[in-house]
Amino acid sequence: MNNIQVNFSIKDLENLSGIKAHTIRIWEKRYNLLSPNRTETNIRNYSLSSLQKLLNISYLNNNGLKISKIANLKEEEIPIKVREIASRAQVEDHAINAFKMAMINFDQVLFYNTYNNLIEKKTFSEIFYTVFLPLLNDVGLLWQTSTITPANEHFISNHIKQKILINIERLQSLEPKPKSKTFVLFLPENEIHDIGLLFINYQLRSKGYHTIFLGESVPMDSLKDLHEFFDDITFISYFTIYPEAETIEDYLNKFNELLLIDKTSDFLVLGPKLASVELSKLPKKVNVFNSIENLIKDL
Repeated sequence: MNNIQVNFSIKDLENLSGIKAHTIRIWEKRYNLLSPNRTETNIRNYSLSSLQKLLNISYLNNNGLKISKIANLKEEEIPIKVREIASRAQVEDHAINAFKMAMINFDQVLFYNTYNNLIEKKTFSEIFYTVFLPLLNDVGLLWQTSTITPANEHFISNHIKQKILINIERLQSLEPKPKSKTFVLFLPENEIHDIGLLFINYQLRSKGYHTIFLGESVPMDSLKDLHEFFDDITFISYFTIYPEAETIEDYLNKFNELLLIDKTSDFLVLGPKLASVELSKLPKKVNVFNSIENLIKDL
């Protein structure tokens, strides 16, 4: 493959593997597990193969193998041992590492092979909760620390989004429950991070509910028309970047006055932007959730 990242700092390795830089240096010195290159100014940098090896070492160590035993394995035995443990134990950590490698290298084949191995053992919902959500949390931190670029983030996000859309499409022909309420899913203006909302849509459709998915950056005023078509509406949104923290309470109060105008309407909202909101100050019809799983359980 061309134009892939081939050199990593020790801080990159720490961010990608979860192993502290200090520990990596100890493993290098004591066990000779990695052999970094050095610049003319004596700064360490690591190859792609070193990153792959460290991710495998991290996986083995997290699954109970002492670092001294790992150090005694031959180079070619380490990935074999990883596959052996992954085949009989929890595969989530191994899959997350594989997806990270796919993201860094823009490797579509690795993404799909890893996903296809997972789907043989797990439902799509299980994959989302145990692999995709932790992976996306890691991706956010990797982006914040400049370990990856926006292109890497978009690559992995769009591939995950494709999988959600494929699973939603399989449910589109199912008739909703009789007398089912209508769920309207949207993101506020300037908000474009829709993976969580898409998965909620999938979960609702799989339970037989009627959903209207409007997607990203929807002006609040444009939602008023929905009351002309549906009587029993539950609005759902996900605040990742917007609204700004200082305007969230105003946004929710305005939403309450404008759209929660009848007894049956309510608003379910979640996302990292709500972490600092004082719940006691919010309108009664606005319900804040701390996770997708808790929101779905509450329905």
